[in-house]
Amino acid sequence: MLDFSPWKKTWLWLITAVAIAAALPSIFATTDLRWPEALPNPTVNLGLDLAGGSHILLEAEQSQVAAQRLENMEEAVRGALRQAEPRIRIGDVSTRDGQLSFLLDDPSQVDRAREIILPLMDGTGLVREWDLSVIDSNRFVLEQTSAGLDQAVTDAMDSATEVVRKRIDALGTREPTIIRQGDTRIVVQVPGLDDPDALKALLGQTAKLEFKLVDQTALPTDVEQGRAPPGSQIFPFSEESAFAGTSLAVERLGGIRGDNLINAQQSVDPQTNEPVVNITFDQQGGARFAKLTTENVNKPFAIILDGEVLSAPNINEPILGGTAQISGSFSVETANNLAISLRSGALPVDLAVIEERTVGPDLGADSIRKGTLAMMIGSVAVIALMIASYGRFGIYATIALVFNVLMVLGIMAGLNTTLTLPGIAGFVLTVGAAVDANVLINERIREERKRGRRVIAAVENGYKEATRAIYDANITNFIAGVLLFLFGSGPIRGFAIVLIIGLFTSVFTAVVLTRMWVAGWLRKARPSDLSL
Repeated sequence: MLDFSPWKKTWLWLITAVAIAAALPSIFATTDLRWPEALPNPTVNLGLDLAGGSHILLEAEQSQVAAQRLENMEEAVRGALRQAEPRIRIGDVSTRDGQLSFLLDDPSQVDRAREIILPLMDGTGLVREWDLSVIDSNRFVLEQTSAGLDQAVTDAMDSATEVVRKRIDALGTREPTIIRQGDTRIVVQVPGLDDPDALKALLGQTAKLEFKLVDQTALPTDVEQGRAPPGSQIFPFSEESAFAGTSLAVERLGGIRGDNLINAQQSVDPQTNEPVVNITFDQQGGARFAKLTTENVNKPFAIILDGEVLSAPNINEPILGGTAQISGSFSVETANNLAISLRSGALPVDLAVIEERTVGPDLGADSIRKGTLAMMIGSVAVIALMIASYGRFGIYATIALVFNVLMVLGIMAGLNTTLTLPGIAGFVLTVGAAVDANVLINERIREERKRGRRVIAAVENGYKEATRAIYDANITNFIAGVLLFLFGSGPIRGFAIVLIIGLFTSVFTAVVLTRMWVAGWLRKARPSDLSL
């Protein structure tokens, strides 16, 4: 175990040097010195509790999920009965009280209608999502079950969490914390964010994009008074529109939603030189968009974003390429934010900011100073005790301890991980674990010498026997660290990351490197005794 070939020594020193070199930019960042721009600059990211940033709590409205499901079911039922052969006609459609009800024009088609509707009610198969009943022989009533609505809310919040994550990642921020809280809330923590208002605007934008045909039968006077013809609904023009302050009646069902978008990019209209957003549909969305524009040439259609009409251009010719352009008196920033929102997908439910906190960087800097001071005091005390107790072997342990801390920093910087306040605690724990390994080794060597073994045999057996106990202890700690990382959040995961990295580096420095140094010293000095 004490034989180290030249290539093995070179390999171990190379690993150590690379890890330590990766830590240097992070160390420079804490001083007034500047790291050379020509060199790679991996640095450890600081979490919200150290770098400061924004903490936002978002909440969704559960009733909105129910209303959206009801609208989707109505559209699906209408379409399925319309396409039946022969067609099944319905009337007196109502969505009051959270129920979808309608009358069949021909009561003799009840059984056929039920057979067509039942497949539309199938969800995941885990829970019954809809109840169907027939009243007075020809009135169908579909009602959402509690279990189905709960499942829909859960799915919507999972999707909303992922959309929020994509939007924040598009801003270029590092290591945000985005977690579910309860049934309808999402916690968002973004370290180092200088503009929390921009974050709130981005997350608060549902980005629900719709293309709907304008109802040309609606009278302007009725629209101004908020009255829409049957089958239509009224949307106001956005404040940035040239028609701000007025409204527009559009057909409630049909049209196209932005669910089929695959790309959205901020651009500039070459004719007006104004910022616009170019969007691209997937194959299915492109086909539906082409069908809509082909069947409605010379008719206006409204581009609606989050319940507001951006514009209502006329369809001059079929749009067959699966692309479209959204304009609406955008600035470059608002057009870019809209493109980010559309690329990341529409939120399945509106999210409102119900709590906002800003953590200043001063608190984080104070935490870093105190944490570093605590680690330095502890390290100095441990180093003094190790040297006093084990002499040369204590010096080796001290050097290994310094290398261990630098390697943890370097690996964290290389992996682009985030250091949190609990992560500093993980650093302190790593120092203790590294020293503990050397204590086990040195005490075992002492025991071997007391048993009468020669110097080399005592050192070899000491490392061999102690290493078993070290590996056993670190394996259990590794399992605990992995579980903390998988099931923890934010600062807890920060602690777990430092703990896991520290376990590997402490074994490498306290066992492998010190053994190489001890072996080199024994081969060179050939001592007859050890002062331990």
